Amino acid sequence: MRFGIDLGGTKIEIAALTPDGAIAHRERVQTPRDQYDNTIRTIRDLVLAAESKLGIKGSLGVGTPGALSLKTGLIKNANNTDLIGHPLDKDLAKELGRAVRVANDANCFTLSEASDGAGAQGHVVFGIIAGTGVGGGITVDKTVINGAHAITGEWGHNPLPAAGPDEKLTGPKCYCGKASCIETWCSGPAFEREYKTASGNALGAANIVALADKGDAVAQKVLSQLIDRFARSIASVVNILDPDAIVIGGGMSNIDAFYRQLPDLVAQYAFTTEGPVNVLKNMHGDSSGVRGAAWLWQEGDKAGLPP
Repeated sequence: MRFGIDLGGTKIEIAALTPDGAIAHRERVQTPRDQYDNTIRTIRDLVLAAESKLGIKGSLGVGTPGALSLKTGLIKNANNTDLIGHPLDKDLAKELGRAVRVANDANCFTLSEASDGAGAQGHVVFGIIAGTGVGGGITVDKTVINGAHAITGEWGHNPLPAAGPDEKLTGPKCYCGKASCIETWCSGPAFEREYKTASGNALGAANIVALADKGDAVAQKVLSQLIDRFARSIASVVNILDPDAIVIGGGMSNIDAFYRQLPDLVAQYAFTTEGPVNVLKNMHGDSSGVRGAAWLWQEGDKAGLPP
């Protein structure tokens, strides 16, 4: 049995995966606030309770909003700041008596979709999480590529490519300290900001898309700008990675126009592609993160099993 944990800023979710990828158990609880030790104990208790209920022990993988530094072994770049500076994998291993694998949540999303989701037929898969922020991950033959500094796939903090006069480096400031990052133009809040600037009205992303579908000219213009920015940004990834599949997750993945327009538009911006780029909607929805965490261990990998 594989167990996965999706460790977010507001909730912790556990799922147990059978060998064929079915979810045998799933539970969500609130993430403890401002107390790292309580987070460790909460994860421990979720795992032990699930194992008791199912009558079987298993491996454990954890998806986090940050990453384990390959230099220090400590969590870095996490928007859940309680985790930063802690050896999450080692602390959980001590509590549970087994090795624990930890990966960035975007990597877990990508691994899930590459293992048995929308990108399962691909050799190289680029996963995109587009919602409050814009993240990404890369798998090759269903294995996560971490990189030398554990930042592989973080395309959201590249500058927006082919920026127009109103998109230059004087553009929106990003929490990373830079300006005009892709995330500041292609995230849900950025989409809502652009609509408010154009219309004077504050609406959520889903409502803006609904207006565009009904023929509202302002909403259509802002949605068209969003899709064009996504296409330019994805094309820069295609030029370097040339993935077999690009799978989109997160709240923005529900924009159906992405899958109608992005394949040809990305190909238009990319370097001599031979036909549309394979841009796909995720298959597993909000289960992908926790499923991908479970997939960090392969079936039969004894290293992650408790004695």
